[in-house]
Amino acid sequence: MASDIKSVIENTKSIYMSESALQMLMDFERVIDEMNLYAFENWKTGELVRGPDIGKYRVSCTFMWPLTKMPDPAGAERLLQFGAKIKWGKDWLTYPIKIKSADDFIPGTKKARLARTPIWLVDINLPKSLLKDIQKGSTEIMDQDIDLGDVEDAYEQGLDNEGIAPNEGMQNAAPVAAPAV
Repeated sequence: MASDIKSVIENTKSIYMSESALQMLMDFERVIDEMNLYAFENWKTGELVRGPDIGKYRVSCTFMWPLTKMPDPAGAERLLQFGAKIKWGKDWLTYPIKIKSADDFIPGTKKARLARTPIWLVDINLPKSLLKDIQKGSTEIMDQDIDLGDVEDAYEQGLDNEGIAPNEGMQNAAPVAAPAV
């Protein structure tokens, strides 16, 4: 099945129109980042073609690369041990050519002729449990889940100083001299 640029653009538009799809895509990317896939050759240059396709237990995204820039399969092997399912395949990307003359139109229409270029498609299917395990901005301290975003918000609002009078507990402290320059 050949991919076309129009379906890629429509997929991107649908992601931005759905907050849940955007959040799921960010979680998906976080897993790829935490597994250090971007350290492997060409993984950074992949472009989303389809997805995220959200199922009951799994989430799937399909990415494309030019045929000459296949991503290193060793990177994908890192995901396999965490229950990921990976499918590789070659395909074609069709796109309209740049119009330079009347010959660049499809005969009888005002549409540009289509060109094709070979691509690699990599479908990555991850378990939702893996996406939940790698949570954004949270850490576990002594069996408590702390949201680091809430901590940063508290600092911005000055809540870290709430209830503390200026210089409280500093009455008997010796003054500190400024460092010499």
